Amino acid sequence: MRRRHNSASPYEERYAFSRSIRDGSRILVAGTAPLGPDGATVQGGAYEQARRCFEIAREAIEALGGRAADVVRTRMYLCDAKDSDAVGRAHAEAFREAKPAATMVVVVGLLDPAWRVEIEVEAIHAES
Repeated sequence: MRRRHNSASPYEERYAFSRSIRDGSRILVAGTAPLGPDGATVQGGAYEQARRCFEIAREAIEALGGRAADVVRTRMYLCDAKDSDAVGRAHAEAFREAKPAATMVVVVGLLDPAWRVEIEVEAIHAES
C-alpha cells in the first residue's frame, strides 16, 4: 500500500507532489529545499540550509515509519562547488550512522536564487 506525507512547502499543493512516499519498505523524499515552517527560505549559508533540508527529509521519513539510519541514498544539488564542505559536514551530521550512497552535483541554479542547496533522500525500512 502506498502512503504519502506532505510538509509545509507551498510548492507541494501548487505543483501536485508529495514530500515523501512510502511504497512497501521504500521511502522516497522529494527534492527538499531549505524552507522554514513558515515557507520562507532559511537564512544563513550552505551549512544552515543543508541542515534544514536534512531536518525536513528526516521528518518526512519518520512520518512514514522510517528512521535516519534507514537512509540508503542522498542526492545533493549545489549552486557553488565551494559549498561542498559545508553541505558535506551537514550530511555527515545527519547520516553518520547510515553512511548512504551519496551524490553531490553542482547545478546552474535552483528554483529560488536564495537556495544554495536542494536535497533528495531515499530510505529502506522493513515493515514492522
